[in-house]
Amino acid sequence: MAMNHDSLDHWIGRLNQGDVDAVGRVFQAYEPYLRIAVRRRMSPRLRSKVDSVDIVQSVFADVLRGVRDGGWHFDGRPQLLALLRRIAWRRLADRYQKHGLALEREQSLDETSPRSLPDATQPRPSQEAQGREFWERVLKSCPVAHHEVVRLRMNGYRMGEIASRTGLHEGSVRRILYDLARRLSIVRRPELPDDSS
Repeated sequence: MAMNHDSLDHWIGRLNQGDVDAVGRVFQAYEPYLRIAVRRRMSPRLRSKVDSVDIVQSVFADVLRGVRDGGWHFDGRPQLLALLRRIAWRRLADRYQKHGLALEREQSLDETSPRSLPDATQPRPSQEAQGREFWERVLKSCPVAHHEVVRLRMNGYRMGEIASRTGLHEGSVRRILYDLARRLSIVRRPELPDDSS
């Protein structure tokens, strides 16, 4: 606290006399400590919903009302600090109660199993439909002997993998796919990349 004990004792005395302006001085002295104390008691999930500064300000709003309307009186720094802490913990408990259901149901992405997350790399339904139409056109325009090459390519296999599965030379696989592309008047589409790896 930036304020020394004598100065703080002076302002607590002013509080005891009902001086509401003294609340601001006491707030300046205790606000940093209370904010840290409140943050330490807040879960990371609650921190995403509630600002510790808001809780501390509500504590001093209570002190202001208590001094102004309730005639609150403090026997010194320890009693004032104990009261400030007690009010802060109640405010914090209120926030936990208010956001309790949401805190139970929400789950951070760090805690979420990758299997339960939507796959961002999955194509949209319209893209899937266009892809199916494209490969159906390719199959219709190629000889039956080349259907296995096209199906493997359609399923994402690389040139080398297609060659080993079909028993064809890798250059033959590439030639078959490029001939089909030329026949369909397709100029190097992403579906038929040159990936010899």
